[in-house]
Amino acid sequence: MKLREPQWRREGEMPDYRFSMANERTFLAWIRTSMAILAGSIAIDQLTPDIAPAPVRVVLCLVLAAIGALLALEAYRRWSLQEQAMRHQRELPHAWLLVAMTTVVALAALVFAVLILLAR
Repeated sequence: MKLREPQWRREGEMPDYRFSMANERTFLAWIRTSMAILAGSIAIDQLTPDIAPAPVRVVLCLVLAAIGALLALEAYRRWSLQEQAMRHQRELPHAWLLVAMTTVVALAALVFAVLILLAR
């Protein structure tokens, strides 16, 4: 199955390859973060059965898995928006995802810290 090239890749001017490669490395960093969140979700479910009652643990793991999946989708969307902006010499789009991910990770750390303290 051959995926077709998006229309926007045929528009505007080809950006300097160094900027495209930097954008791709950022995309891959977001994908690694997504995979780490998914792995964390699985690890919590499989390796820490006593951290919280099963229904609470399952909900937390499902939330983390959903966040990981959404982050992977957003990584592609962000990559493509930045490529399009570079092709048309426009300002790069605002990275609201940075604030959102910071908040999510901080909240997850707080929730798991409380669960760890309560499990003792």
